[in-house]
Amino acid sequence: MENAPAIDFDDNSWRSIDLPHDFQIEMPWEKSGNSQRGYKAMGEGWYRKTFKADPKWKGKRVLLDIEGIMLNGDVYLNGEKVGGTDYGYLGFEADITKRINYDGDNAVAVYASTRGNSRWYTGGGLFRDVHLIVKDSISVARHGVFITTPEISAENAKVNLQVEIEGFRGKSADMEISVKIFSPGGRLVGETKTIAPKRSKKQTDEVPLPVVNVADPQLWDCEHPNLYTAEISLSLDGKIIDNVTEKFGIRSIEFSKEYGFRLNGKKVFLKGVANHHDLGAVGAAAHEFAIERMFKKLKEFGYNHIRTSHNPYSESFLRLADKYGILITDELYDKWSNKDYWAGRVPWTDIVFRNIPEWIKRDRNHPSVIMWSLGNELQMREDLAGFPTGDWGVTTYRMLDILVKRYDPTRKTTVAMYPSRAGGISKNDLDFNTKILPPELATVTDIASFNYRWMNYSEYLKHAPDMIIYQSEATTNERLAPYFGMDREKMVGLAYWGAIEYWGESRGWPNKGWSFSYFDHALNPFPQAYLIKSAFNDESMVYIGIVDKASESMEWNEQTIGTLNISDHWNREEGKLYNVFTFTNADKVELLVNGKSFGIKKNDFKDVSKRNQILWQNIPYVEGKITAIARIDGKEVARHQLETTGKAVALRLEPENNNWVADGMDLQYIKVCAVDNKGRKVPTVTREVVFDVSGPARLIAVDNGDHKSNELFAGNKRQLHNGFAMAVLRSAQSAGKVKIKASVAGLKNVEMNLETK
Repeated sequence: MENAPAIDFDDNSWRSIDLPHDFQIEMPWEKSGNSQRGYKAMGEGWYRKTFKADPKWKGKRVLLDIEGIMLNGDVYLNGEKVGGTDYGYLGFEADITKRINYDGDNAVAVYASTRGNSRWYTGGGLFRDVHLIVKDSISVARHGVFITTPEISAENAKVNLQVEIEGFRGKSADMEISVKIFSPGGRLVGETKTIAPKRSKKQTDEVPLPVVNVADPQLWDCEHPNLYTAEISLSLDGKIIDNVTEKFGIRSIEFSKEYGFRLNGKKVFLKGVANHHDLGAVGAAAHEFAIERMFKKLKEFGYNHIRTSHNPYSESFLRLADKYGILITDELYDKWSNKDYWAGRVPWTDIVFRNIPEWIKRDRNHPSVIMWSLGNELQMREDLAGFPTGDWGVTTYRMLDILVKRYDPTRKTTVAMYPSRAGGISKNDLDFNTKILPPELATVTDIASFNYRWMNYSEYLKHAPDMIIYQSEATTNERLAPYFGMDREKMVGLAYWGAIEYWGESRGWPNKGWSFSYFDHALNPFPQAYLIKSAFNDESMVYIGIVDKASESMEWNEQTIGTLNISDHWNREEGKLYNVFTFTNADKVELLVNGKSFGIKKNDFKDVSKRNQILWQNIPYVEGKITAIARIDGKEVARHQLETTGKAVALRLEPENNNWVADGMDLQYIKVCAVDNKGRKVPTVTREVVFDVSGPARLIAVDNGDHKSNELFAGNKRQLHNGFAMAVLRSAQSAGKVKIKASVAGLKNVEMNLETK
């Protein structure tokens, strides 16, 4: 679209959209498409925004802050290019001060392309927020605040602050930098200030301020994610010329081969997931409530950690991780390559030294971030391991590590390794099981991160005893073996690969993406999610899963992956025998059908491949109830029951967002399920549901959690899958009452009144 950037381009026929936006998720599923990229066609998109400039901006700097363009793209103002990104997972600033027209319209045009060498679904377009920033020529630089808490006790915390200023080069005036610190409750708890250096010869100056002492600090941790606020002001001749607010947490992090990881002096084992950045029906668009509901679900099941595979996630993602107490391994890249697997628009070697400062400075104040990961699975081929120094990336890592610590010396760095053998030995090599030596790169990184191979960690330590080990990817098909198989007292933790379904990396049509998971892409838990919960949570529990068909497994990147095909309902075929799993952290489980006991079985705590999962074979289906009773020392501690439901007669709506805000951004997820005359969910209904929405909100997606469906998320209709569907609504900028109606042929319709505030 050659003339799209021009000020006089006619875009009247274009569709109006709100950001964030993923144009690729709206495109058709194509069987002939790339399975790795989610069976979506690669393509280009354009966005345009016309605005009037405020005369008050004259004499100020006017900037466009673009948080990301997927997969890469360019920005134009009034026909002239003003910026762009060659690696769309990171943002950039475009100075438009000199190109603004104060006498007429201004047109911002953004070009986005999904073409690149990514090996997973990326989404496309302006998938994160865009900001228009107006500020003084002398100001706090981009990501220019750095806050650390180097000394913490119960009585006091020392807070170090550094403020980077720009536009003050060569100036001799007195400019004061002042900071006020407010507690999580909003109380002023500390202040500090200093005078900026005069006649500086630097483009920007990083100015340290006197240390602030905060009495009786409220620490940030997973259970109590307390956040302080720093308000930074620049004053020239007594007048405030810039003001920036930054959230931070008071917390300490430590790593050691003796205890793994400590948060605020207490041992914490990372119990996490490693996924890609898409969010189900909204694709890669970084909607805050879509992220928030994921965090809530993970916390509910005992998770405390996410690894951002294999790229920086959105700024909103990290803000919410801070809010919910989720510990983050913040990852920058997949491979270190200029060709294969590289999703950038220019060679990796040309861009890496620009990416790292933007990444670290953007994310370093988030207390949730505990590690920087510089890459993933590099020791597959030598040309995927960075600069050609002939040492499997060791020299490349050391160079990058120095640059990371230039901007943040407080955190450890790592690289996720696979294949997990020195010399690049892969699983297909004859000596893979005899030369169990850790990869060269893993022995020099601050933290030794391994994808899979938990059974080899003790052998690795014989050759490199100083390694601090983190399992950056664990397979879901091994279930709890990777968790119980680690030395959890001395190691850092683990992240289950693909624990939530994501788009792309499909094992074949009609699967639209990764589906060897514990949660579907709509965040409905599969029964095996409760197996993980039984280990991650201390509360006694038991959960029943009925085997639907044989388990699936396959080889993927030299690793065996797979899933249990089980479900949690008791609407079955009369007289047929079923295999049943009970997932529990108790000593024993008794299984009953309509009160008839099928015996009591012990939890095998010694076998890590069987622990917390008890298999019952050939259980006859009889209409009624199947019940599992968990006991410890003979005493009942938990029970779970499935019940045969009646015929579906109606629908039920369940909204998720209890504080739906009328800001034009906030989402409301509304689940709908078919129910019988007792209000019980009927899982076998597959009819089409039609949604109707009125009021100050609009329907942006419909979903049913079926990863094999060829339906798109646009429109107002969706087939029920396992008796379930879901509507995603986006609020308008005006508050008011919103009505949603759901209807299915042959069932009683349902409607609900909601309100945005």
